[in-house]
Amino acid sequence: MPYKPVFLVLFVLSFLYDIFLQTVSYRSKNNPIPENVKDVYDGETYAKWLSYHRETALVGLISSSVSFLIYLLLLVFDVFPTAALGPYPYVSSLCVLAFVLLLDSLTGAVFGYIYSMKIDEKYGFNKMTLKTFVADQIKSFVIQLVIFGVMTSLFILLYETIGDWILILFSAIMILVLFGMVFLAPYFSRIYNKFTPLEEGELRDKLTGLLEKNGYKVREIQVMDASKRSSRSNAYFSGLGRSKTIVLYDTLISSMTPDEITAVFAHELGHGLHKDTFKNSFIGILQMIAIVILAWLTVRTESIYPAFGFDGRNYGFAVILVMTVEMPVLLPLFSLAASALSRRAEYRADRHAVDEGYGRELISGLKKLAKDNLSDLSPSKTEVALTYSHPPLSQRIAAIESAMKNKQ
Repeated sequence: MPYKPVFLVLFVLSFLYDIFLQTVSYRSKNNPIPENVKDVYDGETYAKWLSYHRETALVGLISSSVSFLIYLLLLVFDVFPTAALGPYPYVSSLCVLAFVLLLDSLTGAVFGYIYSMKIDEKYGFNKMTLKTFVADQIKSFVIQLVIFGVMTSLFILLYETIGDWILILFSAIMILVLFGMVFLAPYFSRIYNKFTPLEEGELRDKLTGLLEKNGYKVREIQVMDASKRSSRSNAYFSGLGRSKTIVLYDTLISSMTPDEITAVFAHELGHGLHKDTFKNSFIGILQMIAIVILAWLTVRTESIYPAFGFDGRNYGFAVILVMTVEMPVLLPLFSLAASALSRRAEYRADRHAVDEGYGRELISGLKKLAKDNLSDLSPSKTEVALTYSHPPLSQRIAAIESAMKNKQ
């Protein structure tokens, strides 16, 4: 089988799909804004939004094209084998992997700098210093290197030891890793941010009362110093089971009323009561299993490697093919299913906020979030169906108002 032409064609098709999505997104910026969200932006802010998204879209297109061309040249001219130092499978595989991660980190840092230090700075989002930006890039590279290095080494050990039985065992390990990352996410956040307890007062009382009313124990309520990097707002729950930690961005506290913040958490509580995180993780599990199957097929097909200049099997290169060529072909299917399930869960969580009596506050809070984050108010239906985990704001507000009317 002519593996090299096949992989190159798949790689080009994935790139064209990415360009298609970016083109659809760019063209949707001219869509009329729905009536029920026209008050989110005034004329000056809307002009700022339009300019911001056009600039980020252009940089995104250039970034995707540069990454595509770099990888295409590396694949066409058999450059990856030059990074496979040493005769031992662990060393040569990890060297190839480290080479790619370093390359990705460098290109990511260049365009990340343009995004954060230039465009976001221009539009008032960026609060990072150059020192913070560089430190974040180094931390991200080290974390990726450790995670991919450990998982690749474990894959090599298991495949060399048990052969094809790796399908079952490594799939189980990857699923455990998936849930482990959910558990460890709050700890990873502390690598980048500082957390302080929310001071006593109305907001703390409202949040605590809301969770305790629904049978949840509040472990702690923390404020994250998000403002040192960005002016964007957000908030989230962390923790497993019915014991929760609430995390608020300091930017959220400064832009919303206590009732609006409580409404946002009434929505998040709806996710918890319906176990949406667990349900949505089913798609993630299928995706993990797909990655393991593709890795197994790629590793055991030894005739792939000579086509790209290798003398024999290289596990690091197998990871590269899976993550940059093979998996992107399947990702649109996973994204379509995951996005549809997620949007349905968002509507249901909004209804819970209405049931808690926070419908109006949720609407005003969502509008503030949209304005603070310069959200797209009129995205393409195609883009929503393929990639949006949340329904467009206008549709969410219409559903919330309908739920409020039905409750009367």
